[in-house]
Amino acid sequence: MKTRTRFAPSPTGYMHIGNLRTALYEYLIAKSTGGDFILRIEDTDQKRYVEGATDIIFKTLKRVGMLWDEGPDIGGNFGPYVQSERKSIYAEYAHKLVELGGAHYCFCAHKDEEENEEENITTHAKLKDPCRLIPLGEAKKRIAAGEPFVVRQNINKKGTSIFHDVVYGDIEIDYDELDEGVLLKSDGLPTYNFANVIDDHLMQISHVVRGNEYISSTPKYNLIYEAFGWEPPIYVHVPPVMKDAQHKLSKRNGDASFQDLVAKGYLPEAILNYIALLGWNPGDEREIFSLDELKQCFTSERLNKSPAIFDINKLTWMNGCYIRNLSAEEFAALAEPYYAHITTPIDRIALSAALQPRVETLGQITEQIDFLQAVKEYSPALYENKKMKTTSEIARKALELVLPVLSEVTEWTNENLFETLKNTAVAHEMKNGQILYPVRIALSGKETTPGGATELAVILGKEETLKRIKTAIDKLS
Repeated sequence: MKTRTRFAPSPTGYMHIGNLRTALYEYLIAKSTGGDFILRIEDTDQKRYVEGATDIIFKTLKRVGMLWDEGPDIGGNFGPYVQSERKSIYAEYAHKLVELGGAHYCFCAHKDEEENEEENITTHAKLKDPCRLIPLGEAKKRIAAGEPFVVRQNINKKGTSIFHDVVYGDIEIDYDELDEGVLLKSDGLPTYNFANVIDDHLMQISHVVRGNEYISSTPKYNLIYEAFGWEPPIYVHVPPVMKDAQHKLSKRNGDASFQDLVAKGYLPEAILNYIALLGWNPGDEREIFSLDELKQCFTSERLNKSPAIFDINKLTWMNGCYIRNLSAEEFAALAEPYYAHITTPIDRIALSAALQPRVETLGQITEQIDFLQAVKEYSPALYENKKMKTTSEIARKALELVLPVLSEVTEWTNENLFETLKNTAVAHEMKNGQILYPVRIALSGKETTPGGATELAVILGKEETLKRIKTAIDKLS
């Protein structure tokens, strides 16, 4: 049987890290075995629907390279791939399930009950629904007369449900713990629990990947499969991504989404690589993987049972690895938008070359280059540096020495400038740092810069370099 997995997000806003990880594992399970990856939009919870969220889902998956084989935009043999367009399908199967004895019509005013079903996890005591005692013929007459109703699941079994999960092994849950929840709401739309079973079967989904919070509901899904005589899929329940030992990573609590991380300068490829390791390990010491490499080595058997903690520092380190592995041209193209505010003529190629080995996120560029437009006011005390053996007086002397020397330089390259300043230090019996450090401070007004004195001079160009040195001398006079 061909492997078929599905990513079925709700269009409720940005792509959460946990959702993207689920999509990645589904994609890898399919592609590592030559299977199909299906995109399905679950929009039956209209109260949480966010305009434009479906486009965000499309763009996010495309941006990280996880292209789908079937979906709302490209079609396929099992469409429609948007749940709100499948309303008649759910109604047909809900009524069939009633006929098969797996559900019943309920006429009680259980609006709260319907809403709770959309939370996916039962949080209330098992309902003893009096409508279950209504003969089917009588229930059909009431429906024909226009009385509002819902379709509610029957839990007919006693004892223990036993099912297998790839991550957690054999799981046992007492049937008495299961609530006879709503499957089809009074507006004709299905709840999450019912729509997923119907869609997964009709779309021939072989593996279902979802959070481990759904383990307790799985016996309910299996009862529906059993009532229809269908084979359940292979279950792959994964632990949550945690903010810390006690709290789940959650956009509602202000935790970063995929879009937030990209906006802060993290590369999509690095984010995808990092989240692959939040719950899975390759069995060796490797940490850097392209998507193609993940497809080659991924196996669901190496998924972990324990929750994974999202470590922004580890992601930042990994992102730095990806930045340093970019070609000079690729990095320059990614960095270019961060130079947009600079009107001072600068050597952007030299700037990118200085930044690439020094930044771990693109977002760090802004702080690194804030001096390029203009040097902010700074205290002369910045020239005091024990390691470089400099003082304000030494700095003034150094700047006065290098100004005429640099004015005569015609080959304005990093190598030539460094040799020139080094020779100046030797000629005046000074340490290299006593020349180079004051020049760097004069050009930037900062203790930490993306490059040394001569690199900054190349970035700024000869005219701006001489201008800033003159200004620094005046301030030290």
